[in-house]
Order: sequence, then C-alpha cells, then structure tokens
Amino acid sequence: MSTLPVSPGGSHLDAREARHPLKTRVKRAVFGAPRDISDRSIFHRLALIPFLAWVGLGADGLSSSAYGPEEAFRTLGEHTYLALALAGMMIGTVLIISRAYSRIIEEFPHGGGGYVVATKLLGERAGVVSGCALLVDYVFTVAVSIAAAGDALFSFVPVDPGWKLWLEACVILILTALNIRGVRESVLILLPIFVLFLITHAVLIVGGVIVKLPESPHVAQSLSEGVHNGAATLGIGGMILLFFHAYSLGGGTYTGIEAVSNGLPIMREPKVETGKKTMLYMAISLAITASGLLFCYLLWHVQHVEGKTMNAVLVESFAQGIPFGRGFVVATLLAEGALLVVAAQAGFIDGPRVLANMAIDSWMPRRFAALSDRLTTGNGIVLMGAGGLVALLATGGDVRKLVVIYSINVFLTFSLSTFAMLRSWLSLRRRRPEWKRRVVLFACSFVLCATILAITLVEKLPQGGWVTIAVTGGLVAIAFAIRGHYRTVATKLQESYRGLEELPPQEAPEPGPPDPTQRTAAVLVAGYGGVGVHTVLSILRLFPNDFKNLVFLSVGVIDSGAFKGDEEIDALKARTEAMLAKYVELAHRLGIAATYRLSIGTDVVDEAEKLALGVSQEFMKTTFFIGKVIFERENWHHRFLHNETAFAVQKRLEWAGKPMVILPARVR
Repeated sequence: MSTLPVSPGGSHLDAREARHPLKTRVKRAVFGAPRDISDRSIFHRLALIPFLAWVGLGADGLSSSAYGPEEAFRTLGEHTYLALALAGMMIGTVLIISRAYSRIIEEFPHGGGGYVVATKLLGERAGVVSGCALLVDYVFTVAVSIAAAGDALFSFVPVDPGWKLWLEACVILILTALNIRGVRESVLILLPIFVLFLITHAVLIVGGVIVKLPESPHVAQSLSEGVHNGAATLGIGGMILLFFHAYSLGGGTYTGIEAVSNGLPIMREPKVETGKKTMLYMAISLAITASGLLFCYLLWHVQHVEGKTMNAVLVESFAQGIPFGRGFVVATLLAEGALLVVAAQAGFIDGPRVLANMAIDSWMPRRFAALSDRLTTGNGIVLMGAGGLVALLATGGDVRKLVVIYSINVFLTFSLSTFAMLRSWLSLRRRRPEWKRRVVLFACSFVLCATILAITLVEKLPQGGWVTIAVTGGLVAIAFAIRGHYRTVATKLQESYRGLEELPPQEAPEPGPPDPTQRTAAVLVAGYGGVGVHTVLSILRLFPNDFKNLVFLSVGVIDSGAFKGDEEIDALKARTEAMLAKYVELAHRLGIAATYRLSIGTDVVDEAEKLALGVSQEFMKTTFFIGKVIFERENWHHRFLHNETAFAVQKRLEWAGKPMVILPARVR
C-alpha cells in the first residue's frame, strides 16, 4: 500500500512538497510558510492596531499630498492668490468626508466600503457599479502611487525615463510578494518609512511657514492685490469658477479616505473603534499636510520645473537656508517616495477584499474569495499587482494621466456611498433622534463629492477620463455576465435534480455502525443538495450491493467571508457538520451504514487529499467518488468560473494509489 513520507515529528508531509522540495522551499522563502488556522491567536496577531492601520491604509490618503495639492496649484495658473482659500477648502473637505466615513464605519462594522454600502442601501445594481469602480480604483491606486514615488525619488537622482519605468514595475512585483506573505508583515517592514515622512514633512511645513513669517505683511498685500486684479480681469464669477475648477482637479488629494472603511476586517477588535481612530489619524494628518504644502507653495512662490515635482522644488528652496540642507532634501524626497510605495498597500489590501466580497455574491469568479495558505486573498493580490503593472506600463508612468483615471472612480464611489447614507437617514428620521445631524453631514459630503466628480468628468473626459468609463463599464458588463452564468447553472441544476433533496422515507432496517473491513464508498461533497444526492444514488445504481459503507467527506473552506474571527471558524465547522449529518441520515434511510469526516482549511484540494488518505487507512477497502458539473458544450470560461477540484483531487489520489471515480452532473 502506498504511504506518504513522514517528517521527524511524525506528521505527513504534503505530497507535492515531497515531490518538489526545491519549488516548495523557494515559494516559502518568498511568500512565507503556511499559517496554522487552528491557532486561536492567529486573528489577533494578524489584525492591525490603529497606528499600524494608519500606516497600511491611512498612508494612501496621506501620500496623495504628493500630487493632489500640486495639481490644484498648477490649475490656478497665475491666480495663485486663491491658494489660501483653496487650502482652507481642502481642510474642510477632508474633515467632512472622513467624518462621513467614520459614521459609515459605525453603520457597517464588518466593513463599510462603497460596494457594501451601495449594495445594502441602493440595491445590487448600484452595488456592482460601485464595486467595479472600486476595483478599477484600487488597480490605479497601485499604479499612481508607484509612478508618483518614482517622480519623487528621481527628482534629485536623474535617470533615463525607460529605466525609471522598469524600476517602478519591479517595485510593484516586490509589493505583490510582500502582500502575499501577509498584511501585517508588509506594514511592519514599511513602518520606518511612514515615520520618516511625518518627521521630514512636519519640519518642511512648519519651518517653511516660520521662515516666511517676517514677510507676512507683504504676502497679505500681494494676496489683496491679486484678488482685486482677479476681480477686474476674471470677474467675481470667473474667480469662483476658477476656484472650483482647481478644487475639483485637485480631487486626488482626497482619494485615499475610503481605504480605512474598506479595510475594517483586518483591524483589531473592537474594529469600529480601531477604524474610527485610524480615520481620525488619517484625516488630521492629510488635512495638515495637504493644506500646509499648498500654503507653502504660495509663500515660497513655487513654480513647476520639468523633471521635478513641486514638492521637490519647495524642499530644495527651503533647504538652501538650513544646515545639512542637501541631506534634508534627500531624506524628505526619499520619505515621500517611499510613503507613496506604502500607499500602494491600499490597493493590495482593499482591492482583493472588494473582489472577494463580489466573488462571494457571484459577481466575480468564486476563486477570488479563496484564501491562500498564508491567509491572504492571494488570487486577488496577484490580480491587483498585474493590473497595476499593466496600468503603469500603458500610461508610461505619467502621474497626471493616472490621477485623472484614478480620481473619477473614487468620487463615483464616494458619491454613491454618501447618497446611499443620506437616503437611509432620511428614511430613519422618525426613528432616530440624531437624524438631522446625519442628514446635514451626508448631504454636505454628497454635494462636495458630486461636484468634484462632475467637474473632473467634464474637464478630463477627452484627456483620459473616457478610459475610466470604458474600463469600468466593461467590468460591470462582465460582472453581470458572470452573475447570470452562475444563476443559470444553479437553476438548471435545480431543475435537473428537483425532488432528490427530499426523498421519501423507505422501509429499511436500521444499519449498524460502519464495518472497516467491508467495501466502502467515500463521497466528497460540498453541500447538501440535488447534485450530492444524485452522486450517492448513482453510486448505488452503478455498483448494486457492492458497497456496505458510505463515508461522506467535506472541506469547510475558509474564504474571505469566513475569515473574521474564531467564532466564524466555529460556525463554519458547525454548518459543515450539520450538512454531513444530512447525508448520513440519507444513507441510513437507504439502509446503508454511514459516517462522516470533515476538515477546515483554505485549500480544498489539499484538505480533501488529507481527508481521503486518512479514510483509506481507517477503511481498508475504499473507493472514492466525487460529483462534477459538466457542460454539454464546455468553453474556456466554464473552466475559469468553475474550479477543477474534482480532477485535481483525483490526480492527487491516483498518485497515492487510491482509486477515485468522477460522476457527472449534466448541465445542458
């Protein structure tokens, strides 16, 4: 009889690991060893405290100060006297939107991102639009963050544009590997960068204002003259239009705010309080940094210089009058570039989570809901990394193009979420005493977000905005096609095997316990339904009076929906046991001795193999069976949307010398 190799500790090694030890060692060196889901402390150790959540998620918002204020200031042109009012408007916008999302966190304690909010409050159609917009958004979060990081870093180190682009691509690949290892590990590695950014930019903003204080009378006079000249040349209406034009095109400043509410599931308990603290840290730091940089552009008369960011021009001007000025320039720009790399984390953390939520709801292929053995949404992380890489290369790493494409979807999601909450609170006005304050908050947030969205669309549609609409619209169409496919298959299966789930009781003697010496049929099942019952009946029909025992095997798969704490794992185990008990009851009604075995894990094939090998040692004469949906005309998308678990398990067991039969469930 074939056996598995045994480790020194006595446990069976994975069959693949035994055959490919080098491949396994390399994989674990890059991505880390599998995590033990039976470790009751795993959720606590993986979860992020407010400060680390601020690093991993709030950095997305804070880093936007590297390109948002610059775009707004450049849009003003020669009318820079409006920058002071623009800085005040930035502070107000950050505080209002972040306050609105803090309230969303309270209402959606398991994650209040745009997909969940729109789905629950506006319906599935609005939800899928918001979800697809978020997916495109997070792909471009990766691309724009890395491209902006390259611009910051190479502002003081000239490099060939071609080399710059490929170096940025390498950073995306490295971040992909780090995130597959685990969120907390990747955040800890990048923590010193975040702290250095805070220190250097605090010195830059505070020092920049203090140095220019003696010139404040002259600055005030020039602002007054600018307003009068602007009123004479543009008119009051023209000044207002220019102001809101610059305000809207600087909307990239606010793009990272939602990341905190989307990332709530990875935060430490109590999640709501952790999320609200993280949101507060992010809002205060972003408001001060973005408005402070914009004000310093005004004080230091910063102008755009080709090949350099405006932050680089500002810090070089400031550093000329301080000791170790060159070192400060390098440290500041290094910190800024590195923080932008940290900001790409939001794409890798939140993007796969949105994708997994949509996969659970059948809007996306269900494989994207699965967790890897590192307890990360590995498939989604790879997709975000690949998408970010394509976006970076397609735009040549042009930050201004990327920000346009990026910000449109951000404010589409913001607008849907705030409108959904506004409508919800209006409907609750007779039941919740605080409804007036909430309505005012969400109404203000919605007006701000919708204004930025509308102006950005009108201004930037020919300059790349159409790409956002085309890509997002295409993704929405794909989502509806995937959902339609899954529903069609489920309906046809239900029609084909209708009536099998509730078999009438039969007059059969009560069987005793299974006899391990007798012929045994071990059936792998995913859930109790017509397909599973059909598989059992097919075994008895094809092999009459052959099998005396039935053993039902099932793997409770921990996907992103179940990975929320110890209690969720216990609930998953209880559901799996209840489902298997139904199959045992079915076997008893048919007069056959039966039992069940189950396992909980992230990889259904690995766990099914372990279960099967364990049963083959307990029941010596075992043949394994599994049902599989087959299509009359199978296409490539069938193989992508429906996993090949049956064939993968069969291959594993055949290598171990164990027979397995695949029984078809036909779908025409």
